[in-house]
Amino acid sequence: MIGKAALIDAIAGTNRGILATEQQKQAILAAIANLEDLNPTPRPVEASNLLDGDWRLLYTTSKGILNLDRIPLCKLGQIYQCIRIETNSVYNIAEIYGLPYIEGLVSVAAKFEPVSGRRVQVNFERSIVGLQRLIGYNSPATFIQEIENGKKFAAIDTALNSDTQQGWLDITYIDNNLRIGRGNEGSVFVLSKA
Repeated sequence: MIGKAALIDAIAGTNRGILATEQQKQAILAAIANLEDLNPTPRPVEASNLLDGDWRLLYTTSKGILNLDRIPLCKLGQIYQCIRIETNSVYNIAEIYGLPYIEGLVSVAAKFEPVSGRRVQVNFERSIVGLQRLIGYNSPATFIQEIENGKKFAAIDTALNSDTQQGWLDITYIDNNLRIGRGNEGSVFVLSKA
């Protein structure tokens, strides 16, 4: 598909948007808009077979995510958004790398509720920030399993007030291996199936 190839090409070398120049950002946004017009799934929220699973972030304009790369002596590793349709749960996981033995993890757990064929309301419930070693982090799948089993971690593990910590996300494109979303703060997200 030409639209997908053009978007992946435009994203290449931007380190999820961290290194993107203004000119690249404009080209990426144009490629995203073009691909959204070709969305093969008219009601993405109802396509649970496509939506469910682990997604890896390829590109974003979210300052909250991109600023994680500005922590001194640290670099942003992989970023995942893991969706569990069965429990209406979403887990955002950012791996942080830096000095040996102090690799970090920033994670937020949330519940989502479909409000239309392409929009979900997201209520953030829990934040976990800590060292991968102390948390016992190996992979998103095992980490999520531990969260769902109610484990408290040796980390800054705090409940969030879902009345004040909420937002929405429009899923504007989804196929077997690519998803595009637009958030309530104007951010764009491009993810691939992990």
